[in-house]
Amino acid sequence: MLTISKPIIGEEEKEAVARVLDSGSLAQGAEVERFESAWAAYTGTAFAVAANSGTAGLHMALAALGVQAGDRVITTTFSFVATASAILMQGAVPVFCDIDPVTYNIDPLQVEAAAAAGARAVMVVHLYGQTCDMDPILDIARRHNLAVIEDACQAHGAAYHGRPAGSLGHAGVFSFYPTKNMTTGEGGIMTTSDPDVAARARVFRNHGQAVRYHHGSLGYNYRMTDMAAAIGLVQLKRLPDFNGRRAANAAYFQQNLTDRAVKPFVMDGASHVFHQYTIRVRDRERFTGYLGEKGIGYGVHYPVPLHRQPLLAAYNGLRLPVAEQAAQEVVSIPVHPSLSAEDLAYIAGAVNSYEGW
Repeated sequence: MLTISKPIIGEEEKEAVARVLDSGSLAQGAEVERFESAWAAYTGTAFAVAANSGTAGLHMALAALGVQAGDRVITTTFSFVATASAILMQGAVPVFCDIDPVTYNIDPLQVEAAAAAGARAVMVVHLYGQTCDMDPILDIARRHNLAVIEDACQAHGAAYHGRPAGSLGHAGVFSFYPTKNMTTGEGGIMTTSDPDVAARARVFRNHGQAVRYHHGSLGYNYRMTDMAAAIGLVQLKRLPDFNGRRAANAAYFQQNLTDRAVKPFVMDGASHVFHQYTIRVRDRERFTGYLGEKGIGYGVHYPVPLHRQPLLAAYNGLRLPVAEQAAQEVVSIPVHPSLSAEDLAYIAGAVNSYEGW
């Protein structure tokens, strides 16, 4: 079976973890600080604050930017549930917008309408490895005094007109779950160039203490382990190669897949890192059954928009037709760096031979 994702963990990662274990310093120590500095440099930001998951990073960013209970936070409906659950965890109110039909990212026109009705922040999601169209969103945020949070959990190394994901808003958040473009096993990180936001995030992730055993505010145990950071430092060195191979694999599909499959659209000025290579088909159940018969793994990202989730029952009557249609048709096929030339040719040949278009 050709899997939809495959983490690449080598001897250098294993040796890095062993060094940490031998040191006896295992949680939020010097290794975490090194990883934070390296990630800030990579994203072109002044600060990075590590956490134990991308979800924790999103919660941390909301809190550090002053989002409070009852505040409205504009976001996309077409994302993993963590986008919405982090907003709920802070006691805030999600305001769901529909998506652009070709990028699947949040529609700036809908952000404008939602902002006009009043909001505290906007959380954009750089889905599948491509940034949102940020210039109009940033303009809307300036005019309506919105904090901008980038959910960049699928966009490690992506850029918008030369500007790295994670540096475009007031804060950005990345995930290092095993399926991501690089991994720490589990983990996340928040980026910002605002020293006050970084300081508040560091307190929030550590039980609300700026001084040991003095707890001035409500905080959480969102600390990253040094083992995770050690893996992250090695993976970060390998990330340009990982992303380059993903881009090359995606380029092969762009050139060799049939046009009967609706292939990914890449915006002008965007550097897409293809966390997923997602196509659209009319009869997804039939198509995915066919892929299974051919031994090709797949993913559906995502089959249920957030406004239709049982968790968010109050929103279930909302109508966001572009996302609802995409949720019925999107299928991700393998694009990860471990695929061989033979694997790529096999996948493309199988997709092109499908008779159910």
